[in-house]
Amino acid sequence: MPDLSVALPTAEMEDAFLRVVDVEGKLMAVLEDLGPLAGRDVILLDAGRGFRKRQLDEIGARVTAVALPDPRDEAAALAVVAGLPAGEAEVVVVPWSEHATPGSAFIAEAERRLRPGGRLLVVHDYGRDDVWSLRPDLRARQVEWSHRRGPFLIAGFRVRVIHCRWTFESTDQARDMLEAGFGELGADLADRLKRPRLEYKVAVYHRSAAGPSRPGEEPLDVAGRVG
Repeated sequence: MPDLSVALPTAEMEDAFLRVVDVEGKLMAVLEDLGPLAGRDVILLDAGRGFRKRQLDEIGARVTAVALPDPRDEAAALAVVAGLPAGEAEVVVVPWSEHATPGSAFIAEAERRLRPGGRLLVVHDYGRDDVWSLRPDLRARQVEWSHRRGPFLIAGFRVRVIHCRWTFESTDQARDMLEAGFGELGADLADRLKRPRLEYKVAVYHRSAAGPSRPGEEPLDVAGRVG
């Protein structure tokens, strides 16, 4: 699942959505800006089926991609991360992992893989866009996480919000894919489309590991938006 923020019924459907989500490549551009990533030792945690690793490879990162067990098995995920060398990575990227919740032991363990001053980049959805009508059960959680006094920012993270899109070839394709992937909620969203695209915002929570910080970094400031 972590190649995308949503679980889809089949690998073929996931591939179809990967072709429409963030076709502009804004997420990778922001990760490179916040890292940077090119020419550096990067651990990708909860690596999915390899799409994000290929993107990181294209940037020029030296990537160690780590698949994790079922998101309900926190102990197994912690064991996998704890088995990685500590204090060696320059950047750790964690895209859309259910293990990477605010204050979790998983985030603490991920950060231990970093050298002093290394960068931890945790990707989640922002929860305030068209796409999030598909996940009303989790929307309040995502919104809470990104508040100025929410659990990520009070723990020393900053947040970069990226304005992306899901861009379909046509409204017919959008309807077919949304209904196939999300059932009635997808069909309802497709009925409201006037153009073949959906507003989609991604939040990258970022901070440096113990050691030298980047100049001017203020943990509670919300970084500017891209898009």
